[in-house]
Amino acid sequence: MKRHLTIVIKLGTSSIVDERTHEPLLSILSVIVETAIRLRNDGHKVVLVSSGAIGVGLRRMDVERRPKHLPQVQALAAIGQCRLMSLWDQLFGHMRQPVAQVLLTRNDIADRTQYLNAQNTFIELLNMGVIPIVNENDTLAVTEIKFGDNDTLSAITAGMVQADYLFLMTDVDCLYDKNPRLNPDARPIDVVEDIAELAADVSSAGSALGTGGMSTKIVAARLATAAGVTTVITRSSKPGNISNIVRYTEAQKAAAATMTSSTQSVRSETEGQKKSSQATGNEVTASAGSATLEAPLHTRFLPDPQPIRDRYFWLLHGLAPHGSVFIDEGAYQALTDKAGLLPVGIVDVEGNFAQQEAVRIVVVKRLSSTPKVAVTPEVLPQQQLKSSTPPPRGDHGPSTPTYERSDPAPLEVGRAIVNYSATEIKRIRGLQSIEIMSVLGYADSEYVALRENIAFFKPERSRPTTPLLG
Repeated sequence: MKRHLTIVIKLGTSSIVDERTHEPLLSILSVIVETAIRLRNDGHKVVLVSSGAIGVGLRRMDVERRPKHLPQVQALAAIGQCRLMSLWDQLFGHMRQPVAQVLLTRNDIADRTQYLNAQNTFIELLNMGVIPIVNENDTLAVTEIKFGDNDTLSAITAGMVQADYLFLMTDVDCLYDKNPRLNPDARPIDVVEDIAELAADVSSAGSALGTGGMSTKIVAARLATAAGVTTVITRSSKPGNISNIVRYTEAQKAAAATMTSSTQSVRSETEGQKKSSQATGNEVTASAGSATLEAPLHTRFLPDPQPIRDRYFWLLHGLAPHGSVFIDEGAYQALTDKAGLLPVGIVDVEGNFAQQEAVRIVVVKRLSSTPKVAVTPEVLPQQQLKSSTPPPRGDHGPSTPTYERSDPAPLEVGRAIVNYSATEIKRIRGLQSIEIMSVLGYADSEYVALRENIAFFKPERSRPTTPLLG
């Protein structure tokens, strides 16, 4: 391979410690180290996202099962994290490969400056030839600031370092259309072009020590592919497959690029030269076919051709939303035309958030007979009664969601950092910007959110059904 790639490898707790005895799985860890070194020798940059601190802590303290009391879990994480890093350092030390520990919570990247600092640290470590080993800071993290699972953390890390590949190592070879443990006729899913069209069995729930499952890997794949990262699910007990999968995928890309170039060359030839050009194209095809590599079983999620990067990626995935702002279709159209969010387009607000905090942007259809109210996607279609007389303009009192039966469900379209608190937005919703001063007594901005502080999710793509291997 000629390209130098950035590869993120996520390892779950079940890949690192035995679920029953909590002993480190040294055979697997050693192969992971060898694989990472081989990738480094090929000129690639490698990042590991490693779970297992709590599992290692259980073994160190001779505790049989993961406790339910949060302080006990965090204490075990503190005990296990240092031993886990010591283990990684010893294994990589035999190969003279330096490593670095990076512990994160969502709070660490919620501030834009801290996010950029973390990103710059990753870049510098990779440029120095160091392998960063990333984990969530379970010792300090609570529900409000947790990523939720290391699958999500690995996807955010991959987006932060603008990785080429994200490998999600699990206890199965790939995704299947049915649960392979219960259905011998289950068929593997080779390539996923559109996650929205994915038809796979994701019923597996994670190990007794871990927090994830197959569904969390689908979420991580959706996040990573939106950032332009090719995402792969493969078996953690065979980490040596990573190199083969990378070679196979890069060879496919090279062959596709060659064929595209050849086809374009043929089309540009004159009628008298077509025969010679077609022969050249067939030789390329035969050559590519003879050099075809066989890859281990895996599922590969193709990256979005127009990825979300940098500030917009941080807005969408680096921040935890504290509430929702509901806007009408006219406001949404204005936002897509690069305008800021004005109070006149706001229908209502949900949640309790302050200035400069992140919120969800949800589009609802505003009808002349419908009051300006906040709804969540779960409200519809259960509540679909035609509304009565709407409240006075600018009213910010409590209201009950009511909709006509033809109303589409509210749709979350993106995230924003707001200039006003939830209470303030409720008071100025539906008003012109010039009226903000008279209602609030001050006007920090004419916009509820500046356009540079608004990012939209990628619309669902319409693609063929996910291909299946026979």
